[in-house]
Amino acid sequence: MGSRRQARVLAFQNLFGQDVNPRKTEEVLKFDWVDPEEQKSLEPDVLLFARVLIQGTLENWDLINASIQEHLRNWDFNRVDKVDLTILRISVFQMLFLKEIPVKVVIDEAIDLAKIFASDDSYRFVNGVLDGLRREKGL
Repeated sequence: MGSRRQARVLAFQNLFGQDVNPRKTEEVLKFDWVDPEEQKSLEPDVLLFARVLIQGTLENWDLINASIQEHLRNWDFNRVDKVDLTILRISVFQMLFLKEIPVKVVIDEAIDLAKIFASDDSYRFVNGVLDGLRREKGL
């Protein structure tokens, strides 16, 4: 697994936990919830990129949620599955703020995360929301 993928998985796991058990950003970025041995085995760039994803998503939470909400078709924001929502939040942050990452890569990674962590058809839902944002923003 590539370092960016590992970072996205860590960010996903953490931000999913934020919905269940919110913590201060400073605490979250310590990665104290990751097994210390596993943490030692991670490349520094994995933790660095994971921190960028987590901090950026948390700092722009309301804007990201609003962007997702705008692109839901016939679906209430409060009914979106938490796994799907977490993947969408990380991805929307990347699309809006990390311009050096091609949008196609962001969407492909989101689809892969959905295939790994979400329900069987979630990847279609995630793709539809992100593609709508891509088209609207001309990304």
